[in-house]
Formats: sequence, C-alpha cells, structure tokens
Amino acid sequence: MQATHEVALLKDGPRFASDHVFEALFLEHYPRVVRTLVRLVGNAGQAEELAADAFYRLHRHRAQQGSEDNPAGWVYRTAMNLGLDALRANSRRSRREQRAFRETHSGAHDPLRELLAEEQRERVRSVIAQLKPVQGQVLLMGSSGFTCREIAEVLGVKAESLYVLISRARAQFEKEYVKLYGRER
Repeated sequence: MQATHEVALLKDGPRFASDHVFEALFLEHYPRVVRTLVRLVGNAGQAEELAADAFYRLHRHRAQQGSEDNPAGWVYRTAMNLGLDALRANSRRSRREQRAFRETHSGAHDPLRELLAEEQRERVRSVIAQLKPVQGQVLLMGSSGFTCREIAEVLGVKAESLYVLISRARAQFEKEYVKLYGRER
C-alpha cells in the first residue's frame, strides 16, 4: 500500500524524504481538507487558503520538530483549528458590521433579507464557534463524511471514546443553539 509507505517515509527524518512524498500527501488529502473547511467557514476561497496554510505548517513543523506519527491527522487537526479561528474572527466581524448597519439604518427595513438556508448556516457556524474546539471538530468532520475511525485517528482518541465525544458535542451544540436562538417550531 503506497500511502503506508509514504507515512513510513515521513517518519524517517527531520525533513520529508522527498518533495514527492509531501506532494503525494498533499494530493491525497487536500481536496477533503478543503471540502471540510468549506462546510465550516462557508467560503471556498477562504477554505483553500486555510488548507494551504495547514499543509505549509505541516512542512514547517516537520522541518523544525522532526517526525510526525500521523501527518494526515496533524494536517486535518491543524486545518480544523485554523477554520475555527477564522470562524470566530468572521463571527466577530459580522457582529461589528451588523451593529454598524443597525446604527446607520435604525428603523429602516432591510429589503435584501438573506435566504433562510443561509441564515441557518450562519446560526450553525455561530454555535460551533462557541463550542470547545474538539467538539466542533467532531461535529464538522462527522457531517463532512469522515468515518468514526478517521475522526478518532485525527483526534488521537480510541473509537470507544469518540462515541462519548460525539454524544457530548451534539448535546452541547443543542444546548448552545437553544440558548442563542430558542427552540425551532
């Protein structure tokens, strides 16, 4: 299996065994990292930048720190953390912009109401930004099609522990959602 061979090469020294090994890792995982980040941040361009940054950080980390046992998992975890950071920054910026809009257009009706689906996505992003990073990662990776085994590997937990994490993340998400937006009818 070539992927196993590539991981073994990645573990062998302070640098990638070759540019081809890093390129193979990049080509195998980049599309899925981007898709996951798009679901998180809601913007394909930003997701691509964050994914590229995660791979850059892996390369830099590898040169500075040496071997990484699970380079793919490291990239996914780093990408998710970067996405959550971006989501929080976007949320803060959005709140500032909305406050400024209300101040300048007080009493005016906004004729360009967002579609309900986009509003719901924004609500979900807002709630995820309130969760612990590992809870957001579990929920986003699960909704992005990762298997439980893959999620457990990325997070570095046993599969049995993952089910508890998923359950707690869902419960916390619901609690935060209801606190922020109330129960939907």
